[in-house]
Amino acid sequence: MARITPGIRIQKADFDVAAEIANLTKGRADTGAVVTFTGLCRDEGGRLAALELEHYPGMAGAEIRRIAEEAIARWPLTGLVTIHRHGKIAPGENIVLVVATSAHRQAAFEAANFLMDFLKTRAPFWKKEHLAGGGEGEWVEAKDVDDAAAERWKRK
Repeated sequence: MARITPGIRIQKADFDVAAEIANLTKGRADTGAVVTFTGLCRDEGGRLAALELEHYPGMAGAEIRRIAEEAIARWPLTGLVTIHRHGKIAPGENIVLVVATSAHRQAAFEAANFLMDFLKTRAPFWKKEHLAGGGEGEWVEAKDVDDAAAERWKRK
């Protein structure tokens, strides 16, 4: 199997999940599984009007590429795309997309899960809350549960 090059994009604009899947699978007879993960902005029980995501462009892209290359080294993937949005994102809108393709489902599931666990802990994005009442909320802190999820991959 030829080594793939991961697609990495950090962008303000929304993405089209179906178009990303079509791009990864077009003309590929060796792909038997497509796994997608789409992260959406939650309203936190009506408290949030939006999340504002900031990043340091060079560092964020490089770190996502390192994580994607780790996934490609671990599993026999036929395609991998990661898109992370920045800017002000309203509840219900897309934030992040991971599409992993492989000949078999287990590799695609594990690669997508791996990528998301490390995006949450290593990719340098900062999230600021904008409240439904018009004020600014807090910067969102890193969560221990995300660190624990990423830690389990170090034992495998």
